Amino acid sequence: MRMPGHPVISFSGLDTCLSSLKQCQSYIITGMDITTNVALDLVQNHNDMEEVNEMENVMLECAAMSREVNHYVKAVEETVNQIKKEKPEMIPDLKLVVEEKFKALESLNNDHDLQRNEKFVLFKDQLRKMKAQFSVQSDPEQIPDLEQVDEDIAVTQSQINFICPITQEEMRKPVKNKICGHTYEKDAILELIRTKEQRKKKACCPTVGCNNRQVKKSDLVPDEVLKRTIDSQSKHSQSTQ
Repeated sequence: MRMPGHPVISFSGLDTCLSSLKQCQSYIITGMDITTNVALDLVQNHNDMEEVNEMENVMLECAAMSREVNHYVKAVEETVNQIKKEKPEMIPDLKLVVEEKFKALESLNNDHDLQRNEKFVLFKDQLRKMKAQFSVQSDPEQIPDLEQVDEDIAVTQSQINFICPITQEEMRKPVKNKICGHTYEKDAILELIRTKEQRKKKACCPTVGCNNRQVKKSDLVPDEVLKRTIDSQSKHSQSTQ
């Protein structure tokens, strides 16, 4: 970058650093998704809960790595912005500046930050739901006889939750809206968002009665527990036919 009356400052090294850091962040996110699925598998297959707890520790370790990478990304971006704004006479040691900013951010670390990591929060929520489902299924004797009488009604009510409000068909890849809590078929809601964006409009939540007037792609997260529930019921229905 050439500034009139100032030395040429190249940010190519920082750009490469940013690219690598963001790639690393994507690997961490993928690792957290895999860990979540492993934990849910363990609960679904009635495995030792100690192993499930170990998955939670892995998630916290990933959350710590994610925080560290985020801090480095922020340090690099702040350094670039600072240099562009101040236009210093002397070319600074960019690596040193980044390291100083990174250490300053790291000094503010708090264990509670890890608990608030978006992927960790989702992990805990889905794990809680899966454990509750496992508890019900593993203790069939605790189900009242009256519920057996109303079994058809119960099945019908549960299947309503499996239906996408857009396609009106059973979901295969359900995603949950973090804002309003409603679920949709992934491809259907993404197509709705894309179509509205092309018309310069906002996509409202298609669930009847919902006041959410803007559904964003960033608000959608996979509902792995619901997907497993749908798959399980589908297999059960096929086996009883």
